[in-house]
Formats: sequence, C-alpha cells, structure tokens
Amino acid sequence: MIRDKSAKKPAKDAPEKDVARKAAPAKASFRRERALIKRGVWPIAGCDEAGRGPLAGPVVAAAVILDPDRIPRGIDDSKRLTAEEREKLFDKICATAQVSVAIASPARIDRDNILRASLWALKRAVLALPEAPRHVFVDGRDRLDTPCDCEAVIGGDGIVLSIAAASIVAKVTRDRLMCALAQDCPGYGFEQHKGYGVPEHLDALNRLGPTIHHRSFFAPVAAARAKHMPWTVEPVRDLFEVAEVEVVETAVEIDVSAGL
Repeated sequence: MIRDKSAKKPAKDAPEKDVARKAAPAKASFRRERALIKRGVWPIAGCDEAGRGPLAGPVVAAAVILDPDRIPRGIDDSKRLTAEEREKLFDKICATAQVSVAIASPARIDRDNILRASLWALKRAVLALPEAPRHVFVDGRDRLDTPCDCEAVIGGDGIVLSIAAASIVAKVTRDRLMCALAQDCPGYGFEQHKGYGVPEHLDALNRLGPTIHHRSFFAPVAAARAKHMPWTVEPVRDLFEVAEVEVVETAVEIDVSAGL
C-alpha cells in the first residue's frame, strides 16, 4: 500500500488550540449602553478605580461618558493593554468623551479604609462630570450612592466599554502620579512598580522606612514604621492584664459608749 506523504496528519494539539481560542476573553462592548440609549436613557457613565492594592500612593477614580458617534477603537480593560496602548487611548478618550477624575489620598485611606476611600473617590468622580449622568455603570460588586441609577458589574472593565474607558483613564492618571512621586522620593522605585508590594519595594521599605505617601495600616508599611519610627507606634494594651491595687491600712476608732 502506497501512502500519500503529502497528506498532513492532524495536529495533536489542535483541540487544545480550539479550546484556547474559545476561552479567550471577549473585548468590552458598548452593548449595554446602546440598550439604555434605545430606551431613552442618556447620558450614561462608566467608572472605575486604580490603586486599591498598592502599599503607597493614592486611589484614583475616573468616570467617563463616551460619545456614541466618536468611540476610539481599541478600548478594553486597562489590564489587557500595554502601557503604550493605554497612553494613546487616554489621549483619544479625553479628546472625544466627557471625563472626570477624583483622588483618595493615603491619609483618607488610613482614616476610612481602602474600600470606603475607593467608593468615595468613585462617587466624587461621577459627581464631577461636566454633565450629570442618568445611569452609571461601576466596576465591582458595590453600587454607588449617586443621584441617578447605578449598576454594579463584576468584571465590568472587561465587559462594559464605558467602564473600560474609565479604567484606562484611572490607570494612566495614577501611573503618571506615581512617576511624579518618584522624583520626590528617590530610592523606592515608584516609577517602576507604582507602589505595589513587589520585592524591590519591600526591600526599600526595610532599608529606608515609609514615606508620607505610604498607607500606614498596610502590614508591610506598619512593620517598616515600627522598625524605623518606633516612637510613632502606640503600645498595645493587654486587656487581660491584672492591675495591682494598693491596699492602704487605716485605723478606725470606735466609740463604744455611742451605742448605749
């Protein structure tokens, strides 16, 4: 029997490639916004934040109202884009859409906690838009206390185009801020890791101690503060400590005749 050598054998990894293709995440779309527009709801904003996880720097929130007739191509979840792509899209979004930004400082994060500070900044960004939206999409599971309807979308930066645009604005704005902070705080590498807890940042914290831009109650920062500035750390009181009570003996004179 003569075999046709020209016939190609099916690749063993063909099924795996098909699965990988199917598993590839779809890009964010304007579908939800268009559905609301058809119902007469407009303007529609998307909002997202950048910087919940870092040990240093602020949380930056952004809100964006895209122009349906001038949507820049390539908008997607900021985490799926390169730094160069984000920078280009940032300029295009700011040139074609209504954009606002709000910042929660490390001091506010220390006071309120990271979740409350993030929600505060997101609400501020929505209220700062040039035109008040009638509907807001926000990334995550927490809705905002806004005057208009607010819809929380888990993973929204990869689903809703308006949220994806806000994620780009928030990310680029925060990255630029961290590069500026790097000029004031040399040695920490803010321009590289943007304040996240990578080994290089943890090493700098251990060597140099925290700055005013660090979040005091995040564990690695608190440990560095205890090492470099122990006088700022309040001692923890033992609630089960037994206090010593001083017993004072006193002499009491009793008038026996008073009872007669």
